[in-house]
This record gives sequence, structure tokens and C-alpha cells, in this order.
Amino acid sequence: MNIPKSSFPRIVIIGGGFAGIALAKKLSKQEVQVILLDKNNYHTFQPLLYQVSTGGLEPDSIAYPIRKILKDFPNFYFRLADVEEIDTNKNKVLTNIGSLKFDYLIVASGSKTNFFGNTEIEKHSMAMKTIPQSLNLRSLILENFEDALLTSDLNERNALMNFVIVGGGATGVELAGALAEIKKGILPKDYPDLDTRMAQINIIQSSDCILKGMSEKASAKAEDFLEKLGVNIWKNIRVTNYDGKTVTTNTDLSFEAATVVWAAGVKGATIKGLEAEDYTTRGSRILVNKFNQIKGFNHIFAIGDIACMATEEFPHGLPMMAQPAIQQGSLLGDNILKLIEKQPMTSFVYKDKGAMATIGRNKAVVDLKTFKFQGVFAWFVWMFVHLFFLIGFRNRMVVFVNWVYNYVRFDREARLIIRPFKKKHQV
Repeated sequence: MNIPKSSFPRIVIIGGGFAGIALAKKLSKQEVQVILLDKNNYHTFQPLLYQVSTGGLEPDSIAYPIRKILKDFPNFYFRLADVEEIDTNKNKVLTNIGSLKFDYLIVASGSKTNFFGNTEIEKHSMAMKTIPQSLNLRSLILENFEDALLTSDLNERNALMNFVIVGGGATGVELAGALAEIKKGILPKDYPDLDTRMAQINIIQSSDCILKGMSEKASAKAEDFLEKLGVNIWKNIRVTNYDGKTVTTNTDLSFEAATVVWAAGVKGATIKGLEAEDYTTRGSRILVNKFNQIKGFNHIFAIGDIACMATEEFPHGLPMMAQPAIQQGSLLGDNILKLIEKQPMTSFVYKDKGAMATIGRNKAVVDLKTFKFQGVFAWFVWMFVHLFFLIGFRNRMVVFVNWVYNYVRFDREARLIIRPFKKKHQV
């Protein structure tokens, strides 16, 4: 990998997400050698992926080069690599570009879509965890409307304009709201010779409410917002299969749809060497203690989505969101330095800053510790928070300008089929 030898302790970080970047920043000016490995050369602001999928933003406005984030940090090295295995006996990371020894290792590999073992659903549905996946979904949505123009078969046309979103969490709700606004304000202008009123947007949720992790008030208000936008919400229904044409459920209900977005869950992106049951728990997350150390190791850590730190409030691990990842990464930077100096480390305590979701234009729900609110003010708060956490001044300005333009013009300029995408089995 051409990493120079150093007298400083070598700290290897796997993953350039929220957790990995927060940790690298914390160690940036310390007397340690930091090496960050990621299969992409950019950090992705995942909360806005749904806007890339629906043409609201271009991908470069929510991505930022990792090298640029850490370019002024001494003793920092980035390598574009796919980590294949961790050899805990030899303290070595094995990648597609070679192997690398470490003194301290931090696994911040994040999460991936969880299809719960259903290979048919995985094969035919669309995920939305990465920028390439979001671009594929954007192309598929637009291509389906183009195909709907060409067919005279009414059932086929309706299926091409039928969207099924499996999962009523923040991802599913925000995507459904964006699609509903496209149906209302953009499709009639783009496709005047197509009856876009026939387009259907469906959310299928296995439990009795959407936004399950938020308050009952937020859930009820979000449902009200979506229904007013024309979104169909199907609760207490579980999807059992999707063959590329028909969505089947555990009831008599089924859907003919060309586009199914799977937003029903995620699991830890484990790496060979730490994927055994001795290390992992529910959802393929790696068990860690209060210092984020992996069970059985003092010098190997896990942070962010991949880490399962059970607490009294969160017995199955902290929420797989940005805030726990950022907080864990920041504290671990201090703790590794304390470990090197043989000083006692500080226990991690999660500071819950609340949760929020947007349901389109002037509609959002926000749950803070002591204050819960919905509507226009919540929407402005949601925008401010997301702009604040975007990396890079340019990205903040581009996203802000896009939002203002889209709001004033009721438009989404990025509805472009840049990279055509075809499923193997089309309706």
C-alpha cells in the first residue's frame, strides 16, 4: 500500500462514513499515524439520498472527497480499498490492494440493506443505501414513465406507474413524500399525454404505525400528511415476495408494480474475521463494550452502525443513525490517545438529540427530548439541521440554492437519465 513506516502508533480506520470521519478528525493533529480505508473516495451524506433518487439533488452535492476533508492533517493516509478480511491474530487487515498491519483497528464499515434472507426480493427490488443505488432508482423511475407512454396495455401502464415502498421508517416516509410531490407538480407537465393521475404510491408497513421510533404524535401527523398527498399506507402487512412483477404479502393483498423500493431494514456490514456469532448479535452488528472495544480485544474497536452497544434505554444497541456514529467517533479519538498513554478511558454516553423526518413541501415532524412539533416550522428546522451537517461550504450552498429553486418553481431539475438502468425482469 506504500504506507511509510513511522515511530507513531498506527491506527487503521475501516470506513469513511460519519463515524470514521469523526474519529479521523479527532486524531488529526496527534502523534499517531492514521490510515483510512474505504471502497469509495468520498463521504456520502446518506440522509439526503432520497432526494438524489427523486431528482431533487445531483449526487455531487451530497458527496465530499475524503482526501479533501483530511488534506491538511499530518500523518494521515487514505487508500481506496475494499477490505476483505481482518486477521486478529496477526493484527493485519487484508484488502484487494494488499495487506496492512495495525496497532489499533477501528471498524466503522456502517450498514447495508437487510433483505432478511429473501433472495427474490433482493434480486428484483431497489435498495437506496448508496449513491449508485440512488442513481439507479432515479433512472428506473424515469424510464418507467417513458415506457408507460409506449404501451397500450392499461394493466402494464398502471404497473409501470405503481410504486411500492416497503418500510415506513424515515427513509420510506421521506421517499414517499417526494414521489407524491413529483406526481402532483411535475409529472403532469413532463407527460401531458399520459394520465399520471393513475400513478400510485404505496407504503407497506409491517407494524401498526409509521415512523415507529418517533412519538405517537409524530407518527400520526406524518400519516396525515402522506394521506393528504395521496399516498396509500398499508399497516400490519408484511411483504413475503416480489418476483419483478407482483408484490405478494401475508394477506390476500397484492400489488402489480414495476418499482419496489426496499426500505424495511438494515444490518451491519460485517467483515470476514469478525462476522462469527462470538462477535456479532442481532442484525449482524458487532458487540462492543462501553468503550467501543470489540469483545475479547483491547486494541480493536467498532463504532457507528456496525457497533452494537447495549444500554438500558437501547437493549438492542443504539439507533443506526448519524448522531450516535459521530459521538462515538469523537469520543473514541480521545480514548485511543488515553489508551496509548495508559490512562483510564471514558465510558460512552449517548446524548440523544432527537429525531426528525420530512414529508415534502412545508411538512415535517420533529421530536426533541422536551419539545415535539410538526408542520412548517419543523420543516425549516429539518432543513437547517441537514444543511449544518453537510460537509463542505460548496455542498451547503448548492443544496440550499437547489431547495430554494425547487420551492419557488415547484420543480426538480435533476430528473435526468444519465446512466440507464434496466432490471433483469421488467413488467
